[in-house]
Amino acid sequence: MALFSLLVAIIVERLKLLPKSWQLESFLSVYSNNLFGKKQLNSEVMMALALVLPAVAVQLATWAIAGLFWGILSLLLWVAVSILCFSHLKQRQTFKRYMQAACRGDSQACYHFADELDCNKPIEAISEEDLGAKVGQSVAWLNYRFYGAVALYLIFFGPAGAVFYCTVRYFSDENQQQSLEQPLVGQVLTLLDWLPSRVFAFGYVLSGQFSQAFASWREFGFSLKYSAREIVTQVALAAEPSPEPSAKPICVQATLALLQLSKRNFILLLTSLSLLTIFGVVA
Repeated sequence: MALFSLLVAIIVERLKLLPKSWQLESFLSVYSNNLFGKKQLNSEVMMALALVLPAVAVQLATWAIAGLFWGILSLLLWVAVSILCFSHLKQRQTFKRYMQAACRGDSQACYHFADELDCNKPIEAISEEDLGAKVGQSVAWLNYRFYGAVALYLIFFGPAGAVFYCTVRYFSDENQQQSLEQPLVGQVLTLLDWLPSRVFAFGYVLSGQFSQAFASWREFGFSLKYSAREIVTQVALAAEPSPEPSAKPICVQATLALLQLSKRNFILLLTSLSLLTIFGVVA
């Protein structure tokens, strides 16, 4: 079910069939505001409850419908959760606007949309050429956060695992965007990202220049002092050679090169999942 659900979710996401009101972030916003509120979430107990409640609800639903109607309901649940977790209309639209601004040479708009891509880390580019490389790093990181990590949790922990990761990621982004200091969120997300970031980064090793990328992965992957973002972006940079300078006002070659690398890495993940499904390792 994992492979079929992922394929359906990717098709729906690519075709932008899910409107903004049906994005997972929209549901989590309503859930957070109506059931808790900002003041209540300052408590560790309430914050822990807010983080686990959606995943618990999905897991209970999974148990409740298991085996009903020849497993059709379970399949529909997997597909529905996958579609919700993989739909990221905001990030896709922001990246599209960045590329459009770059193609028309609008530097100011490029810096604006580049900062909107990742709320957790501002783009600190020293030049227009550097901007393309920094956006490429953000693309590699966002590909992990919104696709790779979600896929790994869906494969190994089912719909509840994917929902749990997305819920923690949502509250982490809310903390950054609204300058909140809600407890537990950062620590839990760091824990959740520790192993998947290293697994996904190793995919960059296999998808790009092996020797350089493996040396980088070995340096960053076995150290506890580096964040998940540093591991993913540094290995991605090592895996993809620097493109030749462009005469265009905004260099998009570095961005597109890392985007293509991210796509190859995700295809590798799907291929690996297919093999695991064939040999019965995952359902």
